[in-house]
Amino acid sequence: MAARAISSGTISFGLVSIPIKLFTAASSQSVSFNMLHGECGNRIKQQLYCPTCDVVVERKDLVKGYEYTKGQFVQFTDEELKKLEAERSSTLEIVEFVPLETVDFIQVEKSYYLGPDKGGDKAYKLLAEAMRRKERVAVGSWSARGKEQLVMIRPYQDGLILHQLYYAGEVRAYDDVDKGATFNFSDAEQDLADKLLDQLTVDEFDSEKFKDAYATRVLEVVDQKVAGQEITLAPEQPKAQIIDLFEALKKSLAQGGDSADEAKESKKAEGKKAKAKPVKKAEPGAKKETKTRAKKTSTG
Repeated sequence: MAARAISSGTISFGLVSIPIKLFTAASSQSVSFNMLHGECGNRIKQQLYCPTCDVVVERKDLVKGYEYTKGQFVQFTDEELKKLEAERSSTLEIVEFVPLETVDFIQVEKSYYLGPDKGGDKAYKLLAEAMRRKERVAVGSWSARGKEQLVMIRPYQDGLILHQLYYAGEVRAYDDVDKGATFNFSDAEQDLADKLLDQLTVDEFDSEKFKDAYATRVLEVVDQKVAGQEITLAPEQPKAQIIDLFEALKKSLAQGGDSADEAKESKKAEGKKAKAKPVKKAEPGAKKETKTRAKKTSTG
């Protein structure tokens, strides 16, 4: 099933214009809950309350206010805010190209896939290949929801991806973070740390290996509750107490080695079984059964 575009526009730089479509790159699939009245089990309704006037306020009577000092506000009407919005434009203006390594990915706020719109295939591919060849990314701006957004476009697989960035003033300074004392580590400590890192190092990051364990546990309990079963939860794992860093590194290295040896023995055993037992071919016309289950809860 083809992805559905959420918007369309034009990439513009110099005299070049490339029609493009935007697609959602990622969205949260975390479990969410509705707020219910514990006594009757029905959803609650939230009201807007003014403690100064001791009244429930209707939405039509609301105005927006900016707090310029504690407890003091300047008010804005919807019409005033509308006039301050950026001019509506579907053009994504590229301002400059920069080396990828000069961009700090802490500034990435959202990501969108970019695809060529009608008539833009060749220019789209040319831009993607040129940036990949020169190891450059594009930095520019576009208007979304009435605001100018800082964006970066970079090559991604065989196309382009757009990252909406935080402005510099929105990124907090790391200098304000307490990073602890400075230590002079012994050669033995550094060697153990290096070995532990090497032991846990893989060739590439594979996000498919990692699952949302919390969501899985919640949905399992949902199934149990719906079926009227007794709720069963796995016991909490005891947390290791780190007393000595050197000893902790040695124990971690030893545990990792045992796990690696077990994995190798398991692979050898599987290989022997595969050689001893031929694979049984499926009967003609046989269908593979698949079982799927999807659950979705909404926020209320």
